[in-house]
This record gives sequence, C-alpha cells and structure tokens, in this order.
Amino acid sequence: MDLPRSFTIRESSHRLLNPFTPEKLAVLGRAVRPVPGTAVLDLACGKGELLSTWARDHGTTGTGVDISTVFIAAARERADELGVGDRVAFVHGDASAHVADRPVGIASCIGATWIGGGVAGTVELLRRSLAPGGMMLVGEPYWRLDPPDRATVEGCHMSAKDELLALPELLERFGALGCDVVEMVLADQDSWDRYAAAQWLNVRQWLDANPDDELAAQMRAELDTAPVTHVRYQREYLGWGVFALMNR
Repeated sequence: MDLPRSFTIRESSHRLLNPFTPEKLAVLGRAVRPVPGTAVLDLACGKGELLSTWARDHGTTGTGVDISTVFIAAARERADELGVGDRVAFVHGDASAHVADRPVGIASCIGATWIGGGVAGTVELLRRSLAPGGMMLVGEPYWRLDPPDRATVEGCHMSAKDELLALPELLERFGALGCDVVEMVLADQDSWDRYAAAQWLNVRQWLDANPDDELAAQMRAELDTAPVTHVRYQREYLGWGVFALMNR
C-alpha cells in the first residue's frame, strides 16, 4: 500500500503537498486558535507539516495517517527536526478507514477528500473521530472562475465541470451537511505558483539524475506540458482553501 513514485518525485522538495505556503498554514493555525494540549487527527497528512508546526507553535498533540511510506518517513524526520517527536505520531495506513481511538479536538483532511469519496463522505469520516464541540478542517478545491469549455476542465485535472463547485456553492454544501463554516483560509495565485512550479524543478532535477529510469519518459512528457497548463488553466480557474467546520 503506497503512492505511485510519480507523486513523490513531483513533491520531493515540498513540505506542504497542496497550494498552501508555510505562511498560510501559520495563518490557519492562528485563525482556529487551538489551545495547548488539543489533540489533532490529520488524515492523509502528507509530510506532517501541520501537525509538527502546530505542535511547536500551539502546543498541540496529534496523529497523522498517510498511505505514502516516503511521506510518513519525511513527517517523522520533520517532527524530530522541530523537537516535537514526542508529541506527534505518524502512521502508515489507509486514511479512509482510520478513526481515532479517542475523540480529538481537531480532525482534518487537507486536500484529500477522495479518501471519503468527496466532501460529504470526508466530513462524515472526520465526525467519527471528533469530540463534542470540536472542529473539522477540510481542504478542498473550487472553481475560482467558471470554466468556459472542456479543455479548461481537463486542464484543471477534472473529468467534468460538476466535480467542483464555485466557492459560494461549496460553503452551502458544508451547511447542507450540518456544519457551520467558522473560518477559512484561501490559497491565492502565488500559493498555486509555489506549489506547481516547485514540482517542475523537482521533476527536472530527477530527470537529470535518472535519465534511464522506467518513469523517465512519463515525467519528461509531464514537464513538457505542465508549465503552460498551469498558467493557462489551473492558475486562473482553480481555487483552493481550508475550511474550518463545526457541527451545528
């Protein structure tokens, strides 16, 4: 059970595996104001940057779950680097089936709602671990602008326009699921650039070091098209944010 190698190649230098900068992650932490000792469960935690930096900055504890062995190893290294290895733990496993042993104050899934089959399923999954009065954090893309054609939809890596909602409709969806939206921090175009453009350099450096790898042709083709696709479609039409939710 693991992610395809192409994911770890693209995001080899990333600490955050989504279009959030460290500054925006810090803004999110200040916005939701976790008290020291708050237990956090982060499903599809990636390299664990939320758990580790919030443990350092806010005194939280927590557990992260991810399917990638590479990302989990990086998360443990990061926790040790920040001196919080005794307050956070990382589990290699299927986040879509993970429920906390004890209810947590914050349950999060930042940019991987596929683990619940979409927003609704992910909210229900997070609720299973949430203590009364706790908070859910859901990271999710949305249409920043209405996509005018199928080329734009596919350029944003969607198979159909209705896979995503516009921002007002996304907030309405959270409400229909019985949630109050109590905070949000949105990525901007610079955030997207930092996430996407860093992948191009990661891929190029990997290609230079691994010209005969079985994935080389695939990664070369990706690098040939990714920059233009990003600026033509994703940068203009695709939004992304983290939304703080509380049960009504």
